[in-house]
Amino acid sequence: MFQIAWFSGKLFFKGKLFRDPVDFIKQIAIATIISSLVLVSLALVKIPLLLAVAISSILTGIMMPFLFKDFKMK
Repeated sequence: MFQIAWFSGKLFFKGKLFRDPVDFIKQIAIATIISSLVLVSLALVKIPLLLAVAISSILTGIMMPFLFKDFKMK
């Protein structure tokens, strides 16, 4: 497992891991913006911060498979 992570890391830093790195960055940005908006809106409702972070994280985790369903690697 460590070898897989090491190999993927080397390919990532060489720029050879993703077929379309711009699309990958766009999808990550979309998820980050949505997660941040959910976190800030839940924090403004005055619920405990731990609960707001947990809800935002769960929502982001649920959202990731849909954002990366057409994602291609080399």
